[in-house]
Amino acid sequence: MDSNYQQIEQDYQKLIEELSDSGVVSDLERFDYLSKRKSQLELIMKNKIAVEEIERQINENESIISAKEDNELLSLVSEEQTLLRERKRKLRTGLEDLFKELDEFKKSSSKKTAAIIEIRAGVGGEEAALFAENLFQMYSGFARSQDWQITVLDSSMTGIGGIKEIIFELKPSFKRRDNSDVFNLIRHEAGVHRVQRIPDTEKSGRVHTSTATIAVLMKPKEIEDLKIKQSDIKVDFFNASGPGGQNVNKRKTAVRVTHIPSGIIIVSRTERNQLQNKESALAILAAKILEQQKTSEETSVSGSRNAQIGQAKRSEKIRTYNFPQDRVTDHRIKKSWHHLEEILKGKLDPIINELQKGL
Repeated sequence: MDSNYQQIEQDYQKLIEELSDSGVVSDLERFDYLSKRKSQLELIMKNKIAVEEIERQINENESIISAKEDNELLSLVSEEQTLLRERKRKLRTGLEDLFKELDEFKKSSSKKTAAIIEIRAGVGGEEAALFAENLFQMYSGFARSQDWQITVLDSSMTGIGGIKEIIFELKPSFKRRDNSDVFNLIRHEAGVHRVQRIPDTEKSGRVHTSTATIAVLMKPKEIEDLKIKQSDIKVDFFNASGPGGQNVNKRKTAVRVTHIPSGIIIVSRTERNQLQNKESALAILAAKILEQQKTSEETSVSGSRNAQIGQAKRSEKIRTYNFPQDRVTDHRIKKSWHHLEEILKGKLDPIINELQKGL
């Protein structure tokens, strides 16, 4: 148990340092988690000090007993030893319970998983890009209904408001505890989504079919846990560009991060400063490396991603959004829902609930 105490002391010092970080103070959920863990560690250390004090008294009494100088004192000390040993036993039992509570707290907190989602326009040109934007708005609306935090990590837009590609993070909020496992709730959204509708530019009234692909990655709780070596990462900075190719910032704020061992390349250019874009790129990189580690025994990371999102072709679909029939169909569970416009505003609960039960 002594090694556990040493780890507790080390963890406590790290918590103190982290709680003094202004970035943590502004993240209410993280601050709440760290504060509760700090209280648990303080209680363990307080009880450990009490045990050590009792052990000191027991040792002193043993010295008195060994001396055998005063029979009356020996009788008193012997009685005290019995009481001290009982107190020590209760404290150590209490400490074991506190360690169990700490483990349970860590396990329950580990269920709170953030997700990083990629949406890419597939087949269909500008209409596919507009559909990708519809999907982003759908997940944004659902995130708001769940009190999740949404952060755009990178995006590439078209000139008419469509999305070529967008990467964003969904993170559980401190406000609610019933839906904190974001990744497991949203993971079944991965795959090819198909839309059937008449574009605004279609004068003949012909229904067009377009696709968008979605990948859902689990975000590691701590990037440090992945043990990514700094020597394995190459960081380049360049000018961010707007939809028409023009430089939107004269300073080199866009960031390209290359993970040399895996060949994974991440670009982030959404924010107006290098530090934020670098942090976003590293978050995406960590999620992709975690995915790679999880699937390394089965296939390469590229194979895993291909299995997840397919080839962005019409024939490889998990869900169809049919505007003329006001219907959304999930082909994996062979179930349909109406009120398509409401679903695209974020009313995904019925679909996600069915997927949780059916897949």
